[in-house]
Amino acid sequence: MANKKDYLKQPIEHIDITQQAGIVPVVEAMHHMAYSARDLNRAAEIYERMLKDRDCGIILCLAGSLISAGLKKIFVDMIRCNMVDAIVSTGANIIDQDFFEALGFKHYIAPDEFKSGTRDGELRDLMIDRIYDTFIDEEELRICDETTQKIFDEVEPRPHSSRELLKEFGAYLERNGGARSTDCIIYEAYKKNVPIFVPAFSDCSAGFGIVAHQHTRIGEGKPHVSFDSGKDFYELTQLKLKSKDTGLFMIGGGVPKNFAQDIVVAAEILTDAEAAMHKYAVQITVADVRDGALSSSTLKEASSWGKVDTVYEQMVYSEATLAVPLIVGYAYHKGSWKQRIGKQWSAALEQQPAVAAH
Repeated sequence: MANKKDYLKQPIEHIDITQQAGIVPVVEAMHHMAYSARDLNRAAEIYERMLKDRDCGIILCLAGSLISAGLKKIFVDMIRCNMVDAIVSTGANIIDQDFFEALGFKHYIAPDEFKSGTRDGELRDLMIDRIYDTFIDEEELRICDETTQKIFDEVEPRPHSSRELLKEFGAYLERNGGARSTDCIIYEAYKKNVPIFVPAFSDCSAGFGIVAHQHTRIGEGKPHVSFDSGKDFYELTQLKLKSKDTGLFMIGGGVPKNFAQDIVVAAEILTDAEAAMHKYAVQITVADVRDGALSSSTLKEASSWGKVDTVYEQMVYSEATLAVPLIVGYAYHKGSWKQRIGKQWSAALEQQPAVAAH
């Protein structure tokens, strides 16, 4: 029987769009094509338009297993280059994958014969977790769980927004010499004042960490940390109130997509006045629209709810590892980000309450 080292040999390598200058003519050529190619071209042009719009705050939404698939450096470069002002994500992307790699661990390419799932029992015996054609060492993931508990043990025992706690994750990396991987979303966002929100924060390694933290503290009769999802929603709504215009770059759907779209409605509730819909919106998804599920609900449908304007919106029905490098790579090499100033929204949330932008 094979051992764990036989399968955990070839690490996933994160694609580097900064080295792919040839992306621009490829995406521009798609303008003259049809189907998803032309949709992708328009999405890339809308994202570049967001970057040129100095009044626009850009929110990146991440759902699905994106970091394990090799897209991490793209998101890190977006932060570094002021191409995004806030992130709303699933916990798996930010903790189980990004923070996991920041601790020095890796995701590995799985041999093709494992895709069918017929050998998952063998993987279970070896404590290897599978994400389609990617492997993770379960024992290393347990270390990630335990590290989240250590961070919660050091934080003031009260309810926190996920943004506040993820800032503590960045501080933890800073205190311990930075991320052990070359690129890290949490650490780069910490340095660039880009807030990260994980509205379903229990649904990842941080969930195991908070359960262990609370169990220990309650057993000792001591106060403990908790996740305040209401504060998440309130804080992100404050960012909508602070920004004249906003744009969404959404990969996948689910909670991150709905959470980011709903802040328009929340802003109206807080101000008792009509809030500006998201001016720009791009969504990359493979979900089918016919079952009414959120991941696949079109941006035009979101307009009926008063969330997204329809002038600059584009759905791209494509798998993320194909579409994201092309769209973001196009915008990166067009260079509009070089004149853009980041919104520094993390710092803004720690200052005075917001007032509606005019």
